[in-house]
Amino acid sequence: MSRVRIVGGAWRSRLIDVAKVPGLRPTPDRVRETLFNWLGQDLTGLTCLDLFGGSGILGLEAASRGASRVTIVEHDARAFAALRQATRALAAEQVEVIRGDAVRFAQTASERFDVVFLDPPYNQGWLERLEPWLDRVLKPDGWLYAESETPVGGLGAWRTTKQGRAGQVHFHLLQGRQE
Repeated sequence: MSRVRIVGGAWRSRLIDVAKVPGLRPTPDRVRETLFNWLGQDLTGLTCLDLFGGSGILGLEAASRGASRVTIVEHDARAFAALRQATRALAAEQVEVIRGDAVRFAQTASERFDVVFLDPPYNQGWLERLEPWLDRVLKPDGWLYAESETPVGGLGAWRTTKQGRAGQVHFHLLQGRQE
């Protein structure tokens, strides 16, 4: 097990155990600080979806900053177990952890979220596979955050409004076209 630190909000500086799963790369502290500066530090009342939970750090950061409900989807059994343990340790009742496939979840989602986090395994085409289903999970005025191995100009109706790079990680904040 390794650990990752929550950088802001009510659980600031709390450490979360991370399962040793091949390809799992928790979003670095500096990138998370930038992301939540972009979103605004206070997410009170927002609903968030983390479709590739991994360490769960993006969803837990959102909950720590006041999100009213956070859903984290994770496929790997070890990562899922570590996420369940982390939410128990934090008494994070506003966080729901679901074991499942990200695309299948998006295809069958019955609600839309204010913020969706996409930090999938690299070089497997996950962003492209999810693109047709983003309308099902994201409110029209919502925010989409995506990490990838290459720059992303847009996904479906969402266009990159802010972007950065940290080492090999390209990170993007996308917003839908306003009607």
